[in-house]
Amino acid sequence: MTYAITQTCCSDGTCIAVCPVNCIHPTPQEREFGSTEMLYIDPKTCIDCGACADACPVDAIFPVDSLPAAQQEYAAINADYFADDEPPAAPTGPNFHAWGEPGFERGVPSDFAPIRVAVVGTGPAGMYAAEDLLLHTNAEVTLVDRLPVAGGLIRYGVAPDHPATKKVGDTFARFHSHPRARMLLGVEVGKDITTQELAAHHDAVIYAVGASTDRRLGVPGEDLRGSIAATTFVAWYNAHPEVGADAVDLSGERVVVVGNGNVAVDVARILATDPETLAGTDIADHALAALRASKVREVVLLGRRGPEDAAYTASELIALKHLPGVELVVDDDDPRTGATIDGASPKEKAALLRDVTRRTVDWSRTPDTGRRIVLRYHSSTVELLGTGAVRAARVTGVADDVELPAGMLLRAVGYRGVPVTGLPFDEATGTVPHEGGRVTGQPGTYVVGWIKRGPSGGIGANRTCAAETVGTLLADAVAGALPAPARTPTALRRLARSRSRHLVDARGLAAIDRAELARGRGQGRTRAKLGTVSELVAAAKGSRWGLPG
Repeated sequence: MTYAITQTCCSDGTCIAVCPVNCIHPTPQEREFGSTEMLYIDPKTCIDCGACADACPVDAIFPVDSLPAAQQEYAAINADYFADDEPPAAPTGPNFHAWGEPGFERGVPSDFAPIRVAVVGTGPAGMYAAEDLLLHTNAEVTLVDRLPVAGGLIRYGVAPDHPATKKVGDTFARFHSHPRARMLLGVEVGKDITTQELAAHHDAVIYAVGASTDRRLGVPGEDLRGSIAATTFVAWYNAHPEVGADAVDLSGERVVVVGNGNVAVDVARILATDPETLAGTDIADHALAALRASKVREVVLLGRRGPEDAAYTASELIALKHLPGVELVVDDDDPRTGATIDGASPKEKAALLRDVTRRTVDWSRTPDTGRRIVLRYHSSTVELLGTGAVRAARVTGVADDVELPAGMLLRAVGYRGVPVTGLPFDEATGTVPHEGGRVTGQPGTYVVGWIKRGPSGGIGANRTCAAETVGTLLADAVAGALPAPARTPTALRRLARSRSRHLVDARGLAAIDRAELARGRGQGRTRAKLGTVSELVAAAKGSRWGLPG
């Protein structure tokens, strides 16, 4: 029996560190690391020790013999990765160090004076940077977030039906109360405190603020009511305090989702899933109620290019194929679609569509019974039609444009970073200009994650990204290139308290966690999120949930 990695893989690399026979690839030392959809276990060299499954932070590794029907394809997916290549030899030689707890080699002398580093953003990128600093240096770290709760995209970006993926947040949570860490939540840099003020209290500042807005389609009718960003929809079902409970209207029978990435697939899956299967998750209370009352019968995923170029991962596509009570259909409008699927090699995602129904869809009607997800490739949105609100989407077809009646259109064509007041910004890329993570022209200022490299890569990609930035920061520290802080950490806390009415520290964050878990237990759920700033702050202060704080 061998093990296989499945769809919840976050490419964190912890499993690689504990494997005694080097059977998990690509490793951080290999060129492909960070560019593949997930990590893979070679069935020919796996010795069935189970160390990787024990170490996996998101419960993504299982014995092949115990894979449920919906995940059995992962046995072949793991094996196919190694089908045409000899697996890399196990590391040997005088420079080989046996696999152990993941770590980064650092050139900081053991007696080097502690530095104070602020990390702005508590999502995966920021927390990997904080983890690196706290585990491998004697740095003191201040964790700053504009929301009164930590987590970033782990809390507000991962779909509620992927609870295993959220477990990586438990790994990060242990650093919230680290003796050399301080938390200042509910503090917005650039608004409550300036970048200059934050820098004055630290040797260095790392910005991990992500890419918080969406890209637009640039077509007529895009601003009609019912045309919204998929990022808004994701925030809505994840109880983000900046998106209201009434932000989404599910009264139409068809929803068009423009995009072929994982976010597009996530929102399609949530719209089509039986709400009762979500009832035990941490989905927002208002979203669960709205989905129970939803009239949506069909979700159409529009891909501008063919299935060979789809940006979603194989794992997300497999999840769609096994969605209970939902028919998955490939629209046979463009002959290139079928030709690509039939000609795809086993390693290509398009091959996973061979057993999916293909037919020309009649857009004048939605399914009579059940629910349906339609994959339509080689099709672009031309215009949104309607008076005041979306009535239909006009999209390209083989012979002529096609009108798809729809009550809502979700654009899922990518995220985009936004400027941080006081930092340089590249409008073309939506990122902060940098060299190895060091912000151009600003000593002591660094970036990590999507604001550094653009909106690409999953959770685990941020570990490598953070390692580079932290390495640059430490090299600057050893070289004496960091500006010395002029103010104390205590002074920063006083400043933050005077500027923000919603300040939450590590103790308050723990209180929020207890409150949400208690609410969840009362409802038979894993967690019931508090969905407004006032509720979060009230819980942090120990007040009754829902009362103004």
